[in-house]
Amino acid sequence: MHPLRFIEKARAWLPLLPLLLLLAATYWLNQQVQPLPQVQSLQRHDLDYEVNNFSAVTLNLEGKPRFTLTAERLWHYPDDDTTHLRLPRFTSLYPDRPPTLTSAQTGTISSKGDDVYLYDEVRVVRPASGDIGEQRFATDYLHVVPDRDWAETNQSVVFTNQYSVIRAVGMELDNKARTAKLLANVRATHEPIP
Repeated sequence: MHPLRFIEKARAWLPLLPLLLLLAATYWLNQQVQPLPQVQSLQRHDLDYEVNNFSAVTLNLEGKPRFTLTAERLWHYPDDDTTHLRLPRFTSLYPDRPPTLTSAQTGTISSKGDDVYLYDEVRVVRPASGDIGEQRFATDYLHVVPDRDWAETNQSVVFTNQYSVIRAVGMELDNKARTAKLLANVRATHEPIP
């Protein structure tokens, strides 16, 4: 190809050069402002704090102890905001009768602290008071709502007192009214009162 002919062809393309440069700059700028590709969260399930020999007291409106929660160990995970307990012991305090004691092997506390979930060898003991004898409840799961003094389970439960052993599936426990409602498959063994 003759050099003069090449220069003439280049002159023909010269008016398009600013447009091509603008197009290239636009493409480059578009690439710079693209959002980053969605990357699935890889947040780790690492605990952010733990407390050994944990103890907490909640007060009522008069400033008197209402209930206590203790545990051998408490730890928290920030990614799912869960608080876990080892050997939790929950005690409901009353001005007119002995405290109700609840214990378990493990437990969790809801993120707002309104609910306590107890697992494995859950035991509730209501000491004798007035003309009502001691009552004991055993299950493997219990959902406790401390502010309402309420607990419930959908698992098997065994209720015992001085004269009876009652087995059932599911229970609603109102510690304020000192009642227990057994929900299904109730079977009882009762010893005569002497």
